[in-house]
Amino acid sequence: MNLNFQLSCESTVDLPYEYVVERNMSVIFYSYVIDGVEYEDNMERSVEARKKFYSLIEGGSLPSTSQINEYKYEEYFENLLKQGDVLHITLGTGMTPSYKNACKAAEVLKDKYPDRRLVIVDSLCSSGGYGLLVDYCADLRDEGKSIEEIKDWVESNCNKVHHQFFSTNLKYFRRSGRVSGPSAIVGSILKICPLMRLNQEGKIVAYDKVRLTKNAIKETVLTIVNNIQNGKEYDGKMFIYHSESIELAKELEKEIIEQIPNMNGRIKMLNIGNIIASHCGSGTVAVSFIGNERV
Repeated sequence: MNLNFQLSCESTVDLPYEYVVERNMSVIFYSYVIDGVEYEDNMERSVEARKKFYSLIEGGSLPSTSQINEYKYEEYFENLLKQGDVLHITLGTGMTPSYKNACKAAEVLKDKYPDRRLVIVDSLCSSGGYGLLVDYCADLRDEGKSIEEIKDWVESNCNKVHHQFFSTNLKYFRRSGRVSGPSAIVGSILKICPLMRLNQEGKIVAYDKVRLTKNAIKETVLTIVNNIQNGKEYDGKMFIYHSESIELAKELEKEIIEQIPNMNGRIKMLNIGNIIASHCGSGTVAVSFIGNERV
């Protein structure tokens, strides 16, 4: 294990905080505001916090999120730099401009810590896909890879991390502006599920829509098989993550295993964190894996 540097990420990896600590990673937390009250991203530290979040938004409250500012990064990075070198992997720029703020903070600290290295890398990923990427980075660090080697790996492979997802509840996408009001209303009446993914810029693209969740699962699995590394022989990591939709997530898992037997017992099931759920609400199911280059 190479612990000559600190591997760092952000709370939007949507991995449980306990798991991040076990893997010897540091994390900086996003926050969100509901009804004028600010909350720190939870990362599974409290079941009650997740319950309260969904109770509030189901009751009509609209959460807001913001990027991590330069000054918060600066304080966070300085604490890490006192201990050694740092490799920080940010939430993708397709989701937030926080990467630019992290780079500004690193520039400010360069003169103050001339003997330390602070390397910032854009993941171009989000939520469980971001978590999957960072989990691979922890593996590489444990194998003894250097900061530069892991940075190069991320830049070469981040666009091979796929994010396929669908939603059964369009009102939150409408609230956050990702789906128009009329489309959301018609979609809900007809039980239409949009099929979405992240493109090469890390931005959400709605590439198709189907009626009924069983068809959404079927089409999602077909897309996985067509894009995953080594097809049905895939043997890498796979994360399924959802927002209060565990039964749908389990159905998707079952269908994936039927097509890709190597995944039996190996798929990591995660909750979408409150920051990402602020934009998608309940009813979203997603899957990430290593595949061909995203387009």
